[in-house]
Amino acid sequence: MDVPRQGVKRQKLIRRVLWITLAAISIPLITWGLSRLKPAAPSVEKSTLWTDTVKRGPMLRQVRGLGTLVPEEILFIQAVNEGRVERILLRPGAHVSRDTVLLILSNPELELAAEDLKWQVKAAEANLADLRVKLETARLDLRAAVARVESEYVQAKLKWERDEALAKEGLAPDLNVKLSRASSDEAAKRFEIDKKRLEISAASADAQIAAQQVQIEKLRAQYDLKRQQVENLKIRAGAEGVLQQMAVEVGQRVTPGTSLAKVAQPQKLKAEIKVPETQAKDVMIGQVAQVDTHNGIIPGRVSRIDPAAVSGNVTVDISLEGELPAGARPDLSVDGTIELERLLDVLYVQRPVFGQPNSLISLFKVSPDEKEATRVQVRIGRVSVQTVEILEGLKIGDKVILSDMSAWDGQDRLRLN
Repeated sequence: MDVPRQGVKRQKLIRRVLWITLAAISIPLITWGLSRLKPAAPSVEKSTLWTDTVKRGPMLRQVRGLGTLVPEEILFIQAVNEGRVERILLRPGAHVSRDTVLLILSNPELELAAEDLKWQVKAAEANLADLRVKLETARLDLRAAVARVESEYVQAKLKWERDEALAKEGLAPDLNVKLSRASSDEAAKRFEIDKKRLEISAASADAQIAAQQVQIEKLRAQYDLKRQQVENLKIRAGAEGVLQQMAVEVGQRVTPGTSLAKVAQPQKLKAEIKVPETQAKDVMIGQVAQVDTHNGIIPGRVSRIDPAAVSGNVTVDISLEGELPAGARPDLSVDGTIELERLLDVLYVQRPVFGQPNSLISLFKVSPDEKEATRVQVRIGRVSVQTVEILEGLKIGDKVILSDMSAWDGQDRLRLN
């Protein structure tokens, strides 16, 4: 028969209590231990990252902007008179000289007015010729009258002298002498008056001719103006260059001041680039620059800075100092790089994707074994096109990730594969 063993139930109770106590102690310990463990870092393929090592030495500060080539001299051709576009002789791209006719306008009223003034000038010239003949005829008649009076004066004087001589001999009465003398004096006065009249008539004739000539000159000036206006209906280039734009079409009615065409000199170009306003404060006139036309690089210098910012950019003009490469033409897209200054001894690294001057940014610093990257706070100073100055957070030899890491904004560590 079975014999019951003493103390078995008590031992089972003790073991149960021990296991419960051990579990009660172990679970918090395990939970606390797990809470102390670092979360698993996400993995990133190392070959997809762009990295650079922090260096110390000279750093060239530059600023870059996009822009276009534009002519230094542009001639906008405008209509001087009202008219209708009759013919367009050239199209954009044509090489033109100063006297090249680009298009022809028509204005019948202007042409009719010019023709009317032309005939008015001819009529005035004919009137002047007729006036000259009439004045010369009148002058000849007056000279004949003067000659007749002079003859009468000479005869009266001779008669007076004869009567005076006869009176001295007692052959003629004194009354005849007095009458002869009176007739001679009268003839002398009439002769003097007619001579003065002849002189005055010459001055009067000159004045009338001069007045008619002034009228003719006035009509000629009006005619020359109208003729020039008619000639201006032939729109000329006005300068040597290339026709850039034709702003009108055949049949279009234009008024004075209407823009008709644009002529530029393609050999004299400059670059207009847009520089971010945050970097434009360091740009100064005279700074060295380079313009990349994607077919060659042209050296230049900053020649003008726009005083106003538009859409967050400041326009900077760069005068070109080298030969233009093949294919350089107005409105060609270019990249401009301006040299701001040379820093002799600074801590620097290649420019990360994000980072403004004098700001605090976060970068991932690669561990020495290149198996892990940890986020660090970095203060950057001055920036350039390809490099940035490091003020705090990194030292020489540190390797950092410069790629866009916004996909891991919530992570402080990365595992590099």
